[in-house]
Amino acid sequence: MTAYDQAYELKENLPVFLSQQYEPGYEVVVVDESSTDETPDVLKFFKKDYPHLYSTFLPKSEGYALSKKQAYNIGIKAAKNDWLMFVNPSHPPVGNDVLQAISENIDTTADLTLGYLTKKGIKLQAFVEVDEAKDHITRIERKLQKVRNRKRHHYRWGRYDFIVTKKPQAVEMLKYFELRPSLLARQAMRLRIFWKNLFSHYEYITYLLKEQ
Repeated sequence: MTAYDQAYELKENLPVFLSQQYEPGYEVVVVDESSTDETPDVLKFFKKDYPHLYSTFLPKSEGYALSKKQAYNIGIKAAKNDWLMFVNPSHPPVGNDVLQAISENIDTTADLTLGYLTKKGIKLQAFVEVDEAKDHITRIERKLQKVRNRKRHHYRWGRYDFIVTKKPQAVEMLKYFELRPSLLARQAMRLRIFWKNLFSHYEYITYLLKEQ
């Protein structure tokens, strides 16, 4: 995950990401995009109790704007495992068994999978090739908060919560980050995503009710 001035979100949600019950083991890589708040201190604090937390830093160069693509590229290089999950610190898992459930239901033959958090469970949408997810990634990664925060039937419009892919495909995926399509092109993307997702097959993981 990447973070910029998200000390509060990390403090609230990082423990859930770090407490997944996943037998093969995993690591959480956080790329700090030159935060100006307490983000570095929060990451340092959690490292004491979670040895599988690794953080790195994207320095801000004078005259050059930082990009999400640069941050993710650093995170990909830092990751030790072949399978990667790109997540948002503001969208935590609903329980400590989510990672295990995803690993048991994901289509490992797909190049890339998008995950949607719904009220009743998780929808996994597999793409045989990375290029098939071009519209989804290009539209959502434009950092439009208004688009990101809409929740009603958000999977219909491709507003995913996480991405699962392997390292080589992750590098390929980054070419779609921060593209600047025209308004007409964005509207066309929106319609293509809607019709594709309306008739897509999803692997569905239902949340288990916790014992009281």
